[in-house]
Amino acid sequence: MNIIGIIPARMASSRFPNKPMKLIHGIPMVGHCFFRSKMSTLLSEVYVATCDEEVYDYIVAKGGKSVMTANTHERASDRAAEAILKIEQETGKKVDIVVMIQGDEPMIVPSMIDEAVKPLLENPNIKITNLVADIETIEEFEDPNEVKVVMDNKMNAIYFSREPIPSRRKGVLDVPMKKQVCIIPFQRDFLLEYNDMEQTPLEIIESVDMMRLLENGIPVKMVPTQVKTKAVDTLEDLLLVEKLMQDDKLMQSYS
Repeated sequence: MNIIGIIPARMASSRFPNKPMKLIHGIPMVGHCFFRSKMSTLLSEVYVATCDEEVYDYIVAKGGKSVMTANTHERASDRAAEAILKIEQETGKKVDIVVMIQGDEPMIVPSMIDEAVKPLLENPNIKITNLVADIETIEEFEDPNEVKVVMDNKMNAIYFSREPIPSRRKGVLDVPMKKQVCIIPFQRDFLLEYNDMEQTPLEIIESVDMMRLLENGIPVKMVPTQVKTKAVDTLEDLLLVEKLMQDDKLMQSYS
């Protein structure tokens, strides 16, 4: 199958401007995401989709592949969809699965991509998956930058929120604390279908794209990962990740 990784990246982040090119141990964050994603044996190729020449030029200079996209996209999925259509036109080969890899996950390891894609390979009725990981501290549970998720007994998402869910305010303190990890494989045609859907009220309220699917009755299969990573949303996150990656063995292979 033709499985393509897409890393959407833009410099005009409202929460952390110029984030993709922020250095972690001397390497731009988007570089970490790219080099580590390339190590997945399931991916036919990895592209960085961007509207910024600085990001594009960096990836190409490192021997990677990048796609220039419109600067009007508000959502990563829109950018990924435009990139896939351009890649198909350029290569003459249709993509089967698109793995959208957020550019603010510099600690990604290849096995996470493999874990996320596996259910789509085993069951063609699954259109999309999200990785899910444990939240280990109350501080992280209450951080609005972390997207929390609750699931049913079949590991389908029930609800996503930036608020701490389920609630600890009713007297039960030992609640399942889970977070979305933004490695999101789509069946190719479903990505385009998703982008044609109108935004939904809860998607806007929660500022979580996956709510659009839940509000339309479309299941989102959650795939557990034991890999411990940290997304970068703030300068404080960047400093923490730099510390966490101090002795990172994967980084040593491309630094």
